Amino acid sequence: MICYRILVLFISFLFFFAPRYGQAQTPEVPEVLDAEISEYTYPYPVHYIQLQIENTACKMAYMDVLPKQNNATRPAIVLLHGKNFMGAYWRQTIKYLSGQGYRVIVPDQVGFGKSSKPSLHYSFHQLATNTRQLLDTLGVNKAVVIGHSMGGMLATRFALMYPEVVTKLILENPIGLEDYRTLVPYSTLEAAYQRELKTTEESISTYFKTYFPEWLLEYDEWVKVPAAQTRSKDYAAVALASAQTYDMIYQQPIVYELELLQMPTLLIIGQADRTVVGKALIKDKAVLARAGNYPNLGRKAVNQIRSSKLVGLPGVGHIPHLQTPEAFHKALISFIK
Repeated sequence: MICYRILVLFISFLFFFAPRYGQAQTPEVPEVLDAEISEYTYPYPVHYIQLQIENTACKMAYMDVLPKQNNATRPAIVLLHGKNFMGAYWRQTIKYLSGQGYRVIVPDQVGFGKSSKPSLHYSFHQLATNTRQLLDTLGVNKAVVIGHSMGGMLATRFALMYPEVVTKLILENPIGLEDYRTLVPYSTLEAAYQRELKTTEESISTYFKTYFPEWLLEYDEWVKVPAAQTRSKDYAAVALASAQTYDMIYQQPIVYELELLQMPTLLIIGQADRTVVGKALIKDKAVLARAGNYPNLGRKAVNQIRSSKLVGLPGVGHIPHLQTPEAFHKALISFIK
């Protein structure tokens, strides 16, 4: 009887205190992280390819996650991250898609995450070229491409440059559905760099909270990682790359080319999103009132793209795959299949 009671207590302990089966594990975030967040653990093994860009040697990090059950008829899926993030924030989506039988390839673009942070003339054309080189290295010639936020701008550019590769395109709350040059006052690269140098954990947290209607503790990880970089001796390089990629977004709109997309395209739009790149620089209240209206922007985009579908998620902010992963994955898999 005593042994039985001990066994029951042990099982109860495991149930209440051990991680749930299948639950994604959140890594500890060190207090300080270098430019390439070397001490931060990604959910899957990280690999690298070497690139030469503007006479500069760079390395591009990526995860290549094979499906749990191999299915040669299913295309590879490429996940492209947003500006303030890296491949790790796709953790739940990678797990879901690999469980559905898809190979999932998740790069950190040069200038982001675990990739190099060189000082370059950043362009979506160059990032798309780097991504194509990665796929060529991996022997992938067809893929479904999914882009979130800035990744949506990159995914669009990639699809325009390499339509023969992209079987389907999925844009999750992409930025760039409006031309920021017509909304946001111009800021020099030096001014943007100086703003980045002043970044703190508090300012990151304040900004990231605009992404979600309600902040949850599980989102803290995505604040802590960039905040840890601000405490590093490498932060000047991170800040400069961030300023240069802000300039890329501002100077290189894709909204005028949406009508050129040929492949089936899905837009998944959190309807509570009001993200505008450079929003803090807008002083005109009338401009602020009309900018970043994602419900309207999504409808306009669908009208521009020939073969497209819009899924609106009520009450959802800028990052559906973190806020409502089940609804996001349902829309995703329905379109992919």
